Amino acid sequence: MRSPKFALYLVTDRSQSGGRDLLWVLEQALEGGVKAIQLREKDIGGRELFALAEKIKALCERYHAGFFVNDRIDVALGVDADGVQLGSSSIPVAAARKLVGAGKLIGASTHSTNEAMAAERAGADFILFGPVYETPSKAVYGNPQGPGPLKEVVEKISIPVYAIGGIKAQNISEVKKTGIQGVALISAVLSAADPLAAAREILAVLKG
Repeated sequence: MRSPKFALYLVTDRSQSGGRDLLWVLEQALEGGVKAIQLREKDIGGRELFALAEKIKALCERYHAGFFVNDRIDVALGVDADGVQLGSSSIPVAAARKLVGAGKLIGASTHSTNEAMAAERAGADFILFGPVYETPSKAVYGNPQGPGPLKEVVEKISIPVYAIGGIKAQNISEVKKTGIQGVALISAVLSAADPLAAAREILAVLKG
């Protein structure tokens, strides 16, 4: 089984880029040291999503970063992404594995210890767990859970765990204590006035 090597997993949401071109923001983040990007734009059709995926994949290759596609296995395979990110309403992890093969990474987005354990049993390579802190983009998944349940998930499963939901440079030290592999986030980089500097600051805290 392959395992993710990155500590910072940047998730896209072009509505949070402050009106700036998403590709420009992502390139700034990659320049700042980001080593994994997940394309998550649920409001655009397959053809447009595929075109965007091709561009982001090319960017990631230039910076030797991993590229993942949320939910759309067809798009991930079409652009030869490094993996897919699956949520609770996505195709099951075991079925996805049959489609993507052993060489691709599968991330599972989870919101409870039971979901995380089930995803590991089904063959996920890593887990996103949250929302840890308050965040508008994850409000639909319930109240912030805090570091306690996150620590429980880290202790109960053996695959890498990434914290998601309201992650900022200021609270990374707290979540790091739980034993996570890293963090996944959107606005702390995409909405930052200087995405390059924001990425560098977050990575410095993660490594510190």
